[in-house]
Amino acid sequence: MHIAIVAPARPLTPALAAGVSAIAADFPGVALHIHPQCFLSDGHFAGPDAARAAALIEVANDPTIDAIWFARGGYGSNRLLAQVIDALGPAAMGKTYLGYSDAGFLLGALYARGIGRAVHAPMPGDLARADGGRAVRRTLGWLAGGDGDALEPGLGARPAAAFNLTILAALAGTPWLPDLAGHDLLIEEVSEPLYRVDRMLFQLAHASALQGIAGIRLGRVNDVVPNDPPWGEPLATMVARWCAELGVPYSGQADIGHDADNKLVPFGLAAIR
Repeated sequence: MHIAIVAPARPLTPALAAGVSAIAADFPGVALHIHPQCFLSDGHFAGPDAARAAALIEVANDPTIDAIWFARGGYGSNRLLAQVIDALGPAAMGKTYLGYSDAGFLLGALYARGIGRAVHAPMPGDLARADGGRAVRRTLGWLAGGDGDALEPGLGARPAAAFNLTILAALAGTPWLPDLAGHDLLIEEVSEPLYRVDRMLFQLAHASALQGIAGIRLGRVNDVVPNDPPWGEPLATMVARWCAELGVPYSGQADIGHDADNKLVPFGLAAIR
């Protein structure tokens, strides 16, 4: 299993790269290739847009690479979509693409075009979290074929997709949002006040972005920014209210989020590898 790490948003530090390489050494069937682009810096980003796009296109079109692991989130993946997606050739079709948070822009666009296997999954950058090594091992173990417990436990007979709510709302109305009809949709969020969560759910409910979905499950909403005055409405009640307005079931909790317990969600049917 040859895994390439690229950074479509923020850079990967040498310390994090060394840490994930050390963990990967515990998986004999894994060969990790960290692209030099991961260490570039251009303001907020891991190099200019053109450099980030070129690195992703390079590894996606490399037939010796089996999986592409996005280094970390932040912001920036959306700026590459127009350059990257149409430049992907036959070799890109058979790959697995893994990440979450800002990488959801890429996962959504790839899934919308039927390119490869998109998977919501912990990233190398999660090593910076408390106990983040568990998250990194979860992804590597699943890629190596030996960690059946890595998947989100509620996945079943229906196809699924998982997104950070901010990213999903930003995809609404764009050509990069996949058709999620018939899917269980798992959502999570981080570092937002609850009124913004409510506003994003309003947008999704009324933008025809989620027509025909089978249901919504709520992952963790971490590091909530306090409202002044206090919001008052429980989060699950808020989501259930918008589900009712959308006319879809609220199906309860999901084991995903911006934390070390974040589980994997293959887009589509989890049983397909």
